[in-house]
Amino acid sequence: MINRELIRIKAVQLTYAYFQNGNNKIDNAEKELLFSLSKAYHLYNNLLLLIVATTRMSRKHYDFAVAKAEREGGEMPSPRFAFNKFAVQLEENKELRTFAEEQKDIWEDRTEFVKNLFVRIEQSETYNEFMASEDDDYETHREVWRRIYKQFIQGNPELDSILEEVSLYWNDDKDVVDTFVLKTIKRFDPKKNNKQELLPEYTDEEDKEYARKLFRATILNAEQYQRYMTEASRNWDFKRLAYMDVVIMQLAIAEMLTFPNIPINVTINEYVELAKLYSTPRSGGYINGMLDTIARHLISNGKMMKQMPEKKVKQ
Repeated sequence: MINRELIRIKAVQLTYAYFQNGNNKIDNAEKELLFSLSKAYHLYNNLLLLIVATTRMSRKHYDFAVAKAEREGGEMPSPRFAFNKFAVQLEENKELRTFAEEQKDIWEDRTEFVKNLFVRIEQSETYNEFMASEDDDYETHREVWRRIYKQFIQGNPELDSILEEVSLYWNDDKDVVDTFVLKTIKRFDPKKNNKQELLPEYTDEEDKEYARKLFRATILNAEQYQRYMTEASRNWDFKRLAYMDVVIMQLAIAEMLTFPNIPINVTINEYVELAKLYSTPRSGGYINGMLDTIARHLISNGKMMKQMPEKKVKQ
């Protein structure tokens, strides 16, 4: 689940903190980086558990409606959403249950939020279409939860506040983790029952090693990378730059020099996007131009054995 995009985000945050805090214990900083990445995986599991918590809340409403109908002789409610086929399979998933047993369930103490979330869902067109539909196949049940997640869990300010309250590590993780939750919903297979695999923390050990090597190279070679920046641009003036810009470019140079299989244009584009997210409004365009110049300088001086792309990188 933890991919290069998320690793780059965490590396930017932790590298910036490392230099700003004057911390010279790189081993501790590396542990903090890996811990921060593991917390992103915890967020992934907790967002899946939010689906379970919402389903259980709907079941309480369903039980209440059944009791009322039996007592007053009204129409019996439909169990269609309370026992949604996808949600039941997720609830019974062995991997998610193991996580819930080992970690505190953050939704147990936030029943009011879960209740309000369900009420909003219940009042939605998506919910009502699902309840009225005659299609009862697994795909229909799974698809309604994919739609609900996108409408009510992605971009939910109240949920963002709760997650920030639980862990400061989750401030910038949710947008990326949301994509993994949606991917997980889509890949659920009813034939696998409770043995459906969730996304692993790391796809392979290579990504974890990428995080370590990128972080260490950036910190240990910071002065050298800054010299490369100066050599590439004689008009370089650190005082006029946001410090975050310097950190982002150091990480980009580290990636270009340390990982021969990552194309230069991929590296530049990724860090330009991070500059737009974390630095000043003008940083993206400036860093794009500077990294292009630095890369050409490193190649011409024999410090980097890569080729510049023929196609210009995106602005």
